[in-house]
Amino acid sequence: MKEDAPLNGKFITLEGIDGSGKSSHVDWLADFLRARGHAVTATREPGGTPLGEKLREWLLAESMHLETETLLMFAARREHLAQVIQPARARGDWVICDRFTDATHAYQGGGRQLDRHKISQLEQWTHEDCQPDLTLLFDVPCEVARRRIALAGRHLDRFEQEQAQFHDRVRHAYLERANHHPHRFRIIDGEKTREEIRRQLEDILRRVGA
Repeated sequence: MKEDAPLNGKFITLEGIDGSGKSSHVDWLADFLRARGHAVTATREPGGTPLGEKLREWLLAESMHLETETLLMFAARREHLAQVIQPARARGDWVICDRFTDATHAYQGGGRQLDRHKISQLEQWTHEDCQPDLTLLFDVPCEVARRRIALAGRHLDRFEQEQAQFHDRVRHAYLERANHHPHRFRIIDGEKTREEIRRQLEDILRRVGA
């Protein structure tokens, strides 16, 4: 699968454990980039397309075999790439995606302990030539994330319902990914104030050409 080179936009992903606060910055990032004259496509995973959103409902609610879960993640991602991400990049848009394949390495690989080689094989098959230019990893201690989720008072999906050890493994897997790919990861201290985080994000985006 060979993808045409993007015109001038960047592919930016946001990652972090549930409760890290990453999703609260997606709209702000899109507005910041648009204010600087960039066309922006903001999206999420799993989801981003009508089919992907249906798969998201199953993935967040239905119990299933680990390999089924992982294959459905990549099925949703393949459709997302074909229908949203690759066309946006071909137009020269800046693409902001709430989670991408690092999340599969962290949740299915780290949290559920699926063989990482299987995930890497699926990644190579699904999007070998399409990788993020920048990944913003929002990092918080697991106990902080759990308190935030509890305070939100909403229904928990089946990933959020997992035990603390699961979320510890997910966080460790994310930090391991950041260590292995320092050229694209930037770690954001999710315990800082919203204003402090957004100043850091502004600085990062300017450094990558926003």
